[in-house]
Amino acid sequence: MNRRDFLRVSALGATALGLSGVTGCKVTTRHSFDTIIKNGVIHAGDGKPPIEGDIAIRDGRIAAIGKDLGTQAEHVVDAGGLVVSPGFIDIHTHTDTNLFDAPKGDSRIFQGITTDLGGNCGYCPFVYSDEAWESRKDRPRHGGPAWRNVDGFYQRLTENKIGINYASLVGHGDVREAVVGPYNVKASDEQLKQMCAELDRQLELGAMGLSYGLEYAPGCYCDTREMVELNKVVKKHNALYTIHMRNEDDHVLEAMDEAIEAARQSGARLEISHLKAQNPANFDKIDEMLGKIDAARAEGIDIAFDRYPYTAFSTGFTSFIPIELRDGTSEDIYARLNDKAACEKIKKYAYSRLERFGGPQQVVVAGCNDPANAVYAGKNLAECCQISGMNEWEMIRYLLISEKLEVNQATFAMKEENLKKIYAHPLSMPASDGSVYSPEGVLGKELPHPRSYGTFPRFFEKFVREDKVLDLPTAIWKCTGLPASRMKLKERGLLVPGYAADITVFDPQTIADRSTYAQPHQFPAGIAHVFVNGVHTIKEGAHTGALSGIVLGNDQLSR
Repeated sequence: MNRRDFLRVSALGATALGLSGVTGCKVTTRHSFDTIIKNGVIHAGDGKPPIEGDIAIRDGRIAAIGKDLGTQAEHVVDAGGLVVSPGFIDIHTHTDTNLFDAPKGDSRIFQGITTDLGGNCGYCPFVYSDEAWESRKDRPRHGGPAWRNVDGFYQRLTENKIGINYASLVGHGDVREAVVGPYNVKASDEQLKQMCAELDRQLELGAMGLSYGLEYAPGCYCDTREMVELNKVVKKHNALYTIHMRNEDDHVLEAMDEAIEAARQSGARLEISHLKAQNPANFDKIDEMLGKIDAARAEGIDIAFDRYPYTAFSTGFTSFIPIELRDGTSEDIYARLNDKAACEKIKKYAYSRLERFGGPQQVVVAGCNDPANAVYAGKNLAECCQISGMNEWEMIRYLLISEKLEVNQATFAMKEENLKKIYAHPLSMPASDGSVYSPEGVLGKELPHPRSYGTFPRFFEKFVREDKVLDLPTAIWKCTGLPASRMKLKERGLLVPGYAADITVFDPQTIADRSTYAQPHQFPAGIAHVFVNGVHTIKEGAHTGALSGIVLGNDQLSR
């Protein structure tokens, strides 16, 4: 067994071993099925070579796989030689409450995604302090009150109905703010006990793990001790520990050491989010970064990582404010932006970031809420300065204040050659770091990063078809079986009789991302059919209106 095969089997565990009988599946008698997908090139999602044949669906499950299953079904779909794959699984998203505004899962389902994992980068929609809860518990939110527990959030999604499967992590930043507050202080022993108890409660109720966002306040104010104690709770539930590391540029190697050490001391399973060596000065660190992952794996640490297939990241404009000046409330930050001494510190830091990115032309303003600022949406910072007559710092400060700190950026700061190295690694997988959007309704007015619409099509288009970094079976495994195993999903992520019928049918020769930074609300090409829990949701490239997704709570996990 070579290294890649060893790592694949290790990641998938006993689940993948059950696939050995798929290619030999024979049906000698006619059966009555809900749907039969005929004439497909069937990739089971385990990385093995495909077989040609049919898949039958009954009661939301894969009922049979074979060479000729006949036509005795309510619906027969001719795949016409296209790839039939498990539905894609996006292990790193910020879909969350956007599902109420786009319940069909538009930007997800049209790119073949059938399952999203939300609550990433330290933020989730359902953990509040007593004070925050009292202030919002009676405030209507998507047809009901705010949610204090993951089960309330899950229940509202279920009542609303959704077109894709969804699960959420618990956000460390939310837990910390609920117990410690939004300030740059160390958690006391008692506060840490409270945080652990809150996390334990949310995991008991069905959250899938814990996410950190250590570049953001207030999560950034934690120390390794805090991480280890919380991760011990994650370990207790055999849940997943995901991390947006403390640094992804000049100190990325030290940040990786911290992330791995917190896994080492706690025993928790680690998923490093959107792995990157950001800014030109750090591009050459990628080999050492991948070496650290290999060493951790060899040591016995359960580790993997994900990355979106674009060279621009997306984050808030508050990242132009140094960490030590981001603590406290929004009012505290406004006060600093209006204080001469604090402003000078922020200005110096902001210019240092622009210099490291390679200049203001690298930073694109990703949408504005204030109609007066619409002229800046989709423009890079240099263009915004030309329009406004302001210098770079004046422009940044103006947008922060006028947009009430809620303005995002897309910044081109990564190298495509590094993406090839990342995806070639056996423990990597594509993930969008995006959310669900729709060209219709309120979300259609926003200007999201194209990764929300095109991550998986771009992955296949660029790194499989064009650059040939991966063969097709391996690429499909990275989109299906591997993330399913990381999330501990029960009977999902593989095409196996008895498993949930989450299925994507696509053309590997035409699948392509059409979304752009200027016009992101464009669906990809090459996705012919998508089934969610056995229901035909994308049919010949069009949405059927089906809302057959479910919330993946504890009953859907194998941990």
